[in-house]
Order: sequence, then C-alpha cells, then structure tokens
Amino acid sequence: MSIDVIRTRGRWYVQKTDTTGVLVDSTAETTGALLTDRAAVEEAATVGREEPLPDGDLQSPVTAPCRVVAQMTNYVSHIRDSGMDPRTVPMTFFRKTSHSLSGPVADIVKPAHVRFLDYEVEIGLVIGRDIPVGTVLTADTIAEHVGALVVTNDVSARDLQLPKTQFYEAKSYPTFTPAGPRLVVLEPGDWKRFEQLRLTLRVNGEVRQDALVGDDMLYKPLEALNELARFQPLAAGDLVLTGTPGGTALKAPAKPIELIGALLPPATKWKAFFRAQARNPRYLADGDVVEAAIRTDDGALDLGRQRTVVRFAAEVAR
Repeated sequence: MSIDVIRTRGRWYVQKTDTTGVLVDSTAETTGALLTDRAAVEEAATVGREEPLPDGDLQSPVTAPCRVVAQMTNYVSHIRDSGMDPRTVPMTFFRKTSHSLSGPVADIVKPAHVRFLDYEVEIGLVIGRDIPVGTVLTADTIAEHVGALVVTNDVSARDLQLPKTQFYEAKSYPTFTPAGPRLVVLEPGDWKRFEQLRLTLRVNGEVRQDALVGDDMLYKPLEALNELARFQPLAAGDLVLTGTPGGTALKAPAKPIELIGALLPPATKWKAFFRAQARNPRYLADGDVVEAAIRTDDGALDLGRQRTVVRFAAEVAR
C-alpha cells in the first residue's frame, strides 16, 4: 500500500488522516534526499508516533531546484482537441523551470501581461533513483526508479505559447506548476495500478477534464522514461509531467478556419485567432477556483486533491 507524505513548514510527515501524521525522522531538506532515505519514510509509516499535524498550509512536496520535464500532447483526447491525428503524433518533451513549483493550496498568479491562462491536470512522476543517460528501464525495474506520484497542474499562458512556438516561458512563471497535496510513495504492487488512475479537473465546481489513463494516455511512463534516458539524465527528486487529457480551454479551430488562417501572414493570423479566443469563457478568470484530483475509481491509490485560486496580478505602471 502506498505511503502518503506531505510537507509543511519545511518538515516531512507521513499523513495518516486529514489532521494527523507521523514526523519523518530524517534530515532531508529536498525531495530527492527524502526519497533516497526511504528507510526513514517506511519507519514513520509503520512504527512512528501519530500526532496532530502542525498548523500551516501544505507546501509543494516536490522541492526546487530540480529538473521539470513534461510530455507534450500525450492523451488521445487532448491530441484531437489540438486538431491532430493520434496515429501520427510523436513523443515530444519540453522543460519548465522548477521556480514555477508552488503548493497545492497556493494561489495561481497570472502576470498582468498574460491574456489567456489555461489549466492542465497531469500525473507527475517523481524520480526516486538516478537515471543516467543510457539507462534502459523495464516493466520490472521502472518501480525502482519512479519513487512517487504527485498531482500537478501545468498552467499555461496560451497567448505566449502559440505565437512564439515555444513552451518554456509560457509554462514557467511562478505558481505555474502547483504540486501536491501529497507525495504518494509507491510500494510493491502499486505501479501495476497506474493505468487505473483517473484525472479530474474542475473550475468553480464544473468538470472540465475527466479521463482514465488506460483509456486515453498515448505514451506510457516506461516508454517515455526510456526515450528521455537516451539523452537526458534524471536525478532523484526530478519531476516528469506525463501530459494532460482533453478539456482544456484551448482547442484547435475548425478545419476550414484553420485552412484560411494558413494563408494569412503570421501577425494577421494570430491577431484573428486571439480575437476569437477572447470570446472563449473557459480561460481562467480572476477568483476562479481550480480543483485537480487523481485517484483510482476505488480509491485504493489516491494522489489527493489540490485546490488553488486564480489571482490576477495588478498592472505595474511604467
């Protein structure tokens, strides 16, 4: 059975209930160090003294600095929303800054210059053992290298992402990667239930995303990590986001409109596209409440639910 680890006031606890936990007897200050000190986590889970959790908001259980690597268009429903054919989409990755990490109840802050803020619930793989370049993982060894799972939200500034045809800036602002509430440390057998996980995201109570991994994910973690290990080392504590299902605010335009847009100069095309997007009510607004949850339908493997509020930063006079 998995072990639920939370972080508050810079300390690690094995969570037992909503209000109680066991302090992990470890000097680990980072997620990587904690997962390396697996014995301390297991001791807290089995023989530690349960006590009330300290007051204070939960912090991100993934600490910075670390590598944050993400898969693009990795769910069939999202690929179709993006106007592409799942049969022809390659496995691709991009990077985010770990400075974008924030806690599971911290505000998502939209910079004043961003117009179209979007959401993407994703399963985060937290690396538990170093994966040097050239490593080949198997179905039998992947659980030795993925130390934990975590709920993440890959917040995206679409008006920066699309015209610049890059993801790094558009997804790397502070608070653009809420993580948690907990680090779900996998025990033997847990990994076999990965494809039974369901991702759900709500905005103000309305379900926007709802998908089962086994029905919708295109490239599974074993394939993705082996592809990454061809060129990218991963260390304990690094975070790999595995893509999002359909239901985001952004969707590809209808084919006739897309064909007409392809004939226009880029500046004209994007101006027309974002003029249309301005009528889309699904982009995040100031005060919106975003809830992201990941669990199996029977609740046996539960990554928890994060609840964040969108805040618009004030325009800074120049």
